[in-house]
Amino acid sequence: MDYYITNMETHKLELHFEKEDYLALPEDLKKEINRNFLFSRKSNAWVSRAKFPNLWQAEAVAKKLGLTDGGKTGERLSFEEQMERKAKRAEERAERYEFKSGRAAERGKALQKPVEDMRGDIAFFTQPFINSSAGRAFANKRNRMFAAWDKGLEEFKKSEYYARKAETARRTAKGTMPTDRAFLDRRIKNAERIIRAQRKNLESYQKKLEKIGQGEVFKSYDGRVLTAETVQGWIEDTELIIENEISKFIYYQECLEAAGGVKFSQENIKVGYTVELNQWGKCKVIGTGRVNLTYRILEGGAVGMSGQAAYAEINRILSDQIRIDPHPFQVGEVYTIKAWNGQTYADKEYRVTKITEEKVTLKSGTERAITRKPRKLWNGSGPNGCAWALGIVDGLNGTVYKHDEETK
Repeated sequence: MDYYITNMETHKLELHFEKEDYLALPEDLKKEINRNFLFSRKSNAWVSRAKFPNLWQAEAVAKKLGLTDGGKTGERLSFEEQMERKAKRAEERAERYEFKSGRAAERGKALQKPVEDMRGDIAFFTQPFINSSAGRAFANKRNRMFAAWDKGLEEFKKSEYYARKAETARRTAKGTMPTDRAFLDRRIKNAERIIRAQRKNLESYQKKLEKIGQGEVFKSYDGRVLTAETVQGWIEDTELIIENEISKFIYYQECLEAAGGVKFSQENIKVGYTVELNQWGKCKVIGTGRVNLTYRILEGGAVGMSGQAAYAEINRILSDQIRIDPHPFQVGEVYTIKAWNGQTYADKEYRVTKITEEKVTLKSGTERAITRKPRKLWNGSGPNGCAWALGIVDGLNGTVYKHDEETK
């Protein structure tokens, strides 16, 4: 019987049907199979390129082929077990490639040995062709030796190729236990995000299943009536996704702890500190949040640019001397901006009446004073490429800009 199954060990979909059936398929279906599957001699089946939970397209191909759903097979592995198997397979690949590399090198040496043995014999390499029985025999022998030499070069190229493949496999094996704290922190947060989202989905599906049981009718996007069996399948898949992500969360959390954990947080990183970030090097902290910090790059080609990074991306604190950059706005300065008057945008004057290290107070006529916090940004102008922006009112023309004092 032709069927398809979900392998819980590999998290992939497998198509089981005869080779003759495949050969008899129309070309468009063959192309779909080849786009979504790879044939495994070990499993004697077409194995999906995608993994659960992204099997919807592979399953659609299985249904187009008219295969029977064979359900699930195999034991579900924890994420740690999956990574261990991946490392083991990579190590086995490396050993196979190293063996092939060695064999190719040996063949190369053997093929080139006849010519190598003649090194120093100038007459052998320079003797002209003589059209006689002995001369033709000598020329043929020399040509065979040169042809073997060329084949030896090809074998050495194969040896180098397999050596590179072995090196890649070794890196894969080592890389299954990541140590980059920033990478691990991102994986942990991603797992948490997926778990939260899938728990909401699970709650929604359970409510829908309950309502279907009470006689309420729901339809899918294509107009088909949803059955209790369909929704129950969604629930089972969602529970499996949650289990997988919890397994990933635990694995990456253990890797993070083994790498020394996240040393920095909002508790010990303050605005004004100078830190070293993985990607950008020397940076100044210009904002701290519960999850991320905001930084401005101090060195290199991207100097002056700002962005956000996780605390796990901090390598070390370069300076904990807090220095607030002095903004260039002064008491008495007057700025004209475009403000909405209820009917249109019109010119409106604001005078600076008070300044502090971090804030600017402005007043327009007899209106109540407003306080704004200037922000330093990168705009590519001046020696250090920075300017200050003071957002007075909302809108495209409600912000004034002034060069950094250092650019004057």
